[in-house]
Amino acid sequence: MKKDDDIRIQLMGFASNGGGSASQARRSSLFRALAVRTYLMKEGIRSTRMDVRALGQTNVEGVPPDRVDVLVQK
Repeated sequence: MKKDDDIRIQLMGFASNGGGSASQARRSSLFRALAVRTYLMKEGIRSTRMDVRALGQTNVEGVPPDRVDVLVQK
């Protein structure tokens, strides 16, 4: 991203509900995605080039529930 200013990313946070509510999972997924955004900002990437989405819990078999997916858009 440092070499190409046209690249944008979408950070999609996911989190298991851990026995809690769907809103707790969404909140956890938001904090997780924001942590990735903060790291990238410290590395010199402008926040205006990143979109954050908190998607909460997902039930896709074989995919870890606690993660941040990064989609690169040009």
